[in-house]
Amino acid sequence: MYDAIVIGAGGMGSAAAYHLARRGARVLALEQFDIPHDLGSSHGISRIIRLAYWEHPDYVPLLRRAYELWRELEAAAGERLLIVTGNVDAGDENSPNILGVMEACRRFQLPHEELDSTALTARFPGYRLPSDIVSILQPAGGFLLPERCVVAHVEAAQRSGAIVRAREHVIGWDTVAGAVRVRTDRGEYSGARLVLTAGAWTASLASQTAPLLTPERQVMLWAQPLCPEYFRAERFPVFYIRVPEGPFYGFPIHGVPGMKIGKYHHRHEAVDPDTMDRQCHAEDEDVLRECIRRYFPDANGPTMAMKTCMFTNTRDEHFLIDLIEHDPRVAIAAGFSGHGFKFCSVVGEILADLTLDGGSRHDISLFSMRRLLADC
Repeated sequence: MYDAIVIGAGGMGSAAAYHLARRGARVLALEQFDIPHDLGSSHGISRIIRLAYWEHPDYVPLLRRAYELWRELEAAAGERLLIVTGNVDAGDENSPNILGVMEACRRFQLPHEELDSTALTARFPGYRLPSDIVSILQPAGGFLLPERCVVAHVEAAQRSGAIVRAREHVIGWDTVAGAVRVRTDRGEYSGARLVLTAGAWTASLASQTAPLLTPERQVMLWAQPLCPEYFRAERFPVFYIRVPEGPFYGFPIHGVPGMKIGKYHHRHEAVDPDTMDRQCHAEDEDVLRECIRRYFPDANGPTMAMKTCMFTNTRDEHFLIDLIEHDPRVAIAAGFSGHGFKFCSVVGEILADLTLDGGSRHDISLFSMRRLLADC
């Protein structure tokens, strides 16, 4: 019998398997697709990491630990996984991201600069934001390489003794005689504890989460710049901007010969993860081209690639990380609402704490299941 069975070996599950195994637990991790794969929420070549978190100040201590753990994983893997470019948060002076970033910087004494649009363009010519936009530059920001992060966590877990099985679909699970029994299309396994990190598929494995989690179709686009030198990592910080067209995020050239851009809640399409449209269409391109043309005109060259992925949203867009109330043998991490990947390293540590100790050294009260159930 295993000490812990992890269902889902994407960003969060691979990290959980690693942290459990490094603490001496006998671990089985099950993934229904390939490792890594591009059908969920842990792909797309680059994912933003930033320290001054506007969404809530409770995230900042977790991010400090996440940075430490990503650097530890890089050392263990012998490869670069986190690339620092700086990070630009931009919006009008009263927008939630500007107010939140300034509060985080004040509370945690984080290095930052405030730039108007003219100063931002002078420093980083790829940006052409309106004159009424305020920008906060954070030097610690950058991006992670998500597929390589998943592989690095899986390989580190295996070196610590974990068994990882891909292309194995979980049919169901239950608790019997003090143990958790997991049934798959290839066999049956028993464990003392269960960790659910199945992303958009969480509701199919834990029915009580169905009203709490909403999978959403998302699209990413890479546009070949007209002036590539403006969009290289050393001259183009990652960004999150709030403009009249909506909230957008983006990255310098890396892995694909194009600047990467996405829009939060792209076309507001709630989906079933098994039947979601994974093709990209002209309507998807139009949503992202509008931002490029207006605010990054020197990137408005040919489309080099487009990809779909999924957000899994909670109502308040904070995470769900908790033990299931009716069965504390089961830990769950889901609902990362489009901003979770940067936290994978520390969420893996939290899940190991919950699974092995029944609680975490980290403050995760913001992510309780009870807060979401109270609204049902």
